[in-house]
Amino acid sequence: MRLDEVLQQRLAERERQHLLRQRQQIAGPQQPTVINQNQVMVNFCSNDYLGLANHPAVISAFQQAAKSHGVGSGASHLVCGHHKLHDQLEEALAEFTGYERVLLFSSGYMANLGVINALSTKGDYILQDKLNHASLIDGGLISQARFQRYAHADVIQLAKCLQSCSPQQQRLVVTDGVFSMDGDIAPLPALVNLVESHNAWLMVDDAHGFGVLGEHGKGIIQHFGLSPEQVPILVGTLGKAFGTYGAFVAGSKTLIEALVQFARTYIYTTALPPALAAASLTSLKLLQEESWRRTHLQQLITFFRHEVSQQGWQLLPSCTPIQLVLVGDADQSVQVSHELQKRGFWVTAIRPPTVPKGTARLRITFSAQHTMDQVEQLVDALANIKGLQEPL
Repeated sequence: MRLDEVLQQRLAERERQHLLRQRQQIAGPQQPTVINQNQVMVNFCSNDYLGLANHPAVISAFQQAAKSHGVGSGASHLVCGHHKLHDQLEEALAEFTGYERVLLFSSGYMANLGVINALSTKGDYILQDKLNHASLIDGGLISQARFQRYAHADVIQLAKCLQSCSPQQQRLVVTDGVFSMDGDIAPLPALVNLVESHNAWLMVDDAHGFGVLGEHGKGIIQHFGLSPEQVPILVGTLGKAFGTYGAFVAGSKTLIEALVQFARTYIYTTALPPALAAASLTSLKLLQEESWRRTHLQQLITFFRHEVSQQGWQLLPSCTPIQLVLVGDADQSVQVSHELQKRGFWVTAIRPPTVPKGTARLRITFSAQHTMDQVEQLVDALANIKGLQEPL
């Protein structure tokens, strides 16, 4: 069959299952109120958790750096693309996280693929939480290592997996810090103890926790009071709480030097624009100085969870800005999302294959820029939809 014929059949099947994805076009900057398909909506699906994507100081830093240093970096870091602004951001992130060194990557996806494959060889073991982000899963799949997935947050099953591994081979345990489609937090202290007892390595992708969790926004490690030595490989992204773009890996001097030499997604990818590094430096400063953002965010989360649970909606357990309302049926979750859009709220329906069949949900994310009034309006809209006499 011709290529288009095969693809048309696959697309038709996905549409028949009500799982066809569609892009929605926005206009204007990322902020609590956006223009979506020419309709003004309150945006409850962005990962801009601290509301820094449209911060005047971050914009100004980007503009000034672009004016002084241009836009494109020109090449990869190991050719001629490594700029002094990259160095400054790496040093600032290392100081903030408490790790010896930090290495910038062009995206979180590239960071996860690069780290996993740089650290594993044929015969090694990679053990991952079943609900890890697709970039972590893909990193394991394309590696030459033996790849296993353990049940979500199941430390007992992970222990059995580690016991079945040959002690002569390296074992890399990989987990998200905050799970992006569930909002819950990895049982990191238990994982640390287990990995140490088996002389394995631990890698944590704290994309959705960095900047949000912990007293000073240092993420899941600070949240649990752990040290860099206990979590030797930490991945963070700049496109969420930082409001910019890119990613980083924090670790020992030896780890970072090894990644410079062996991480193909670092070696063969064009470096981030220097102006983005400048913008991220400003975001880091704001993240540390304006703790009110995290305080306000937690107030919104607490209020939302209390009110919506009282309405009878099923909420998944989460203390993070990612709040999941379990609907179950994929088609119904889309209909609830559409009903919210009619009322001026942009909330994404998450369906299979992103989540297991029968667990379709609304993914509601909060930003420090949201007002309590906006959240109250969302709560009222959910109550109205829940109270409809006829099924959606």
